[in-house]
Amino acid sequence: MRMFLAVMVCKILKFLLGIIGRGSSLPGEIALKLYPDVLKKVQLPPLVIAVTGSNGKTSTVEMIAHTMRSAGKTVVWNEKGSNQIAGITCIILSECNIKGKMKADALLLETDERYAKHSFKHFAPTHYVITNLYRDQLTRNAHHEWVYEDVKRGIREESTLIINADDPLVSLYGFGKENTIWFGMDKQDFSTDRNTGIYDDGKYCPNCKKPMKYDYYHYNHIGSYCCENCGHKKNNTAYTVTKADLDNGIITINDKYDIKLAFRSIYNVYNILAAFSICSIAGIDGDFITECISNYILKNGRVVQYRLGETKGTFLLSKHENSVSYDRSLEYIVRQKEECAVIIIVDSISRRYSTGETSWLWDIDFGMLDKDYIKRIYLLGKHARDLELRFSFTGIDSSRLIVNESIDEGIDAASKINHGKLYTVTCFSDKHKFLPKVEIIKPEDTKEVE
Repeated sequence: MRMFLAVMVCKILKFLLGIIGRGSSLPGEIALKLYPDVLKKVQLPPLVIAVTGSNGKTSTVEMIAHTMRSAGKTVVWNEKGSNQIAGITCIILSECNIKGKMKADALLLETDERYAKHSFKHFAPTHYVITNLYRDQLTRNAHHEWVYEDVKRGIREESTLIINADDPLVSLYGFGKENTIWFGMDKQDFSTDRNTGIYDDGKYCPNCKKPMKYDYYHYNHIGSYCCENCGHKKNNTAYTVTKADLDNGIITINDKYDIKLAFRSIYNVYNILAAFSICSIAGIDGDFITECISNYILKNGRVVQYRLGETKGTFLLSKHENSVSYDRSLEYIVRQKEECAVIIIVDSISRRYSTGETSWLWDIDFGMLDKDYIKRIYLLGKHARDLELRFSFTGIDSSRLIVNESIDEGIDAASKINHGKLYTVTCFSDKHKFLPKVEIIKPEDTKEVE
């Protein structure tokens, strides 16, 4: 009876909220109050796949869902991003029959890295993908090793881990655990023999805290590492990017599968690799996965093509309070080597907390933008002056900076100049302060997202 009540209340509330155009985790919250053990009692599909990590989980989950559905599998997933326990409860119960059984081949869950420990008290994923752990959302998460402990509390022994072997902190989850499958990337032309970030989170072993050595770095602390004290090292990978040609937009997995990149970013490479790994483990043919993911343009709004005045632009969504995310966006811009201007907007900082904490700006390598072909850099938003101070330590000539605390005025000024190409970098909270003011170019109107 309690199962019936929880399921029906969740379904009805979700339907009513849908009528008024609202998505909410409220139905899940109420269902959990009615029946706190409801997730222990539902009958889940044979495949329950969870994906977590600091960055890339939304994009990875979208590609997994796209590939599985293309292969004819019925997939239930939290497409709207409700990734905490109430939202996950809402997704599960709304797809159950009145007896609490889900009729699907797979349940696919993007999971908040801080809240997985709550969700997975009630049920265990059959497969758990962990992408990376970075310094992220300082106001909420403090240190990433603290987040590591939170994620660890949500790992169940019966779950098969699919984890990034190139991240030394994430790799600890598989230390001594047999049912672990590793993915990673071989050394590439863009790999370096030293850390090129502002800080070095790979300097010391996350296991024993002794100095750690690297054979190479792909970016920041992501690469091939080894601790001579405790033996913690990059594991052999079952799914490997054996070649990554970012200039020509193609990667090769396991020396066999050539995947074309719709977006030529190293982040995208890792997201694709994680998606390829889990789809292959789920029994989908590698050639079919390759066909599905090649040139796949994400629908989640992380990368958007636009036009402002006479200039075409690319919008790159990055996470505020996450310097690694910003560095990858800046690295992408620099890699294009084309005459351009860059718009950086920092107006809001946290979606959850009221804060003006901007120390994370000093962890971003804005000096990458000191290139002759980057003619102007617009610093916009409430924290434009904080950005201006940070840029004063980069060596970039201040004459190339246009600083304006008004986003509207800054966009208007940028619209009056043909820049050749524009790039805009900002966060989730500031996304809607920019995109409604430009003309969006639909994916079908362009051959490639660049």
